[in-house]
Amino acid sequence: MVEVKQHKLRVGDTNLCVFEWGRPGGHQVVLAHATGFHARCWDQVVAKLPEDWQVFAIEARGHGRSQNKAPYNWGRFATDLAELMTQLGISDATGVGHSMGGHCVAHVGALHPQFFSRLVLIDPVIFPPDQNAANNHGVTKPEDHPVARRRSHFQNWQEMFERYKDRQPYSLWEPKVFEDYCRYGVIPSGTGKGVNLCCPGVVEAQVYMENSTTNIYPLLPSITQPVTLLRACPRDPDSIELDFSASPTHPQLVDEFINGEEIYLPHLTHFIPMQDSQLVARVISQA
Repeated sequence: MVEVKQHKLRVGDTNLCVFEWGRPGGHQVVLAHATGFHARCWDQVVAKLPEDWQVFAIEARGHGRSQNKAPYNWGRFATDLAELMTQLGISDATGVGHSMGGHCVAHVGALHPQFFSRLVLIDPVIFPPDQNAANNHGVTKPEDHPVARRRSHFQNWQEMFERYKDRQPYSLWEPKVFEDYCRYGVIPSGTGKGVNLCCPGVVEAQVYMENSTTNIYPLLPSITQPVTLLRACPRDPDSIELDFSASPTHPQLVDEFINGEEIYLPHLTHFIPMQDSQLVARVISQA
């Protein structure tokens, strides 16, 4: 799949961006990204999917080319996704979500089963039930959160690429995936000089801080579709919240699904699609 179309749709109180590949009428796939990421991080996965499929990659509010408009709680992300799929006429699709996107896809799959015939949840951020709350690092305002301090301005995407390519976790990614992350993860600065992150650090911080407002566990028994769960090695109990060298997902999450199977990937980090796009495309294709 080479050609990509970009759409902007009015969804509720905001404008959301969607990218589309493939052939209308083919099997539909919906891709939902992680917190702080964007739709084009899926490019290398999409390139390995069947060409006669129709693939949509959505950008959540506050991310990518979608509008930065609060609230950024995960329940709202799910509501946005359901409305977006209604407008696009999507049904019986394979729903694929990574991290926060996996949480969102599971939420929609439970409440709106007509949208998805199967779910592929890639290390979804669904904590163990007794840890189903965010660690806000003792702060009450997003601007005081550690992630809000991340650098947000660069001369161009190439500077961002060169600055971080040899640092973990980016050094563990496929180089082309990291290039897509940088190339499509910035927009021209309002000053006319350089570029800024599409998802500002303060927005990303707010997403992390609000992830405790949606308890998804009561919804999981409603998911009757087949679920394939990809999970990395679990975190050490003493690790910090933003340590993504391992998985934040509940190790027994697969047991919560009526029709679930797990693919355990202890050799990978939380960033499974970025490290092995071929594996992820193969799982989606088999699904």
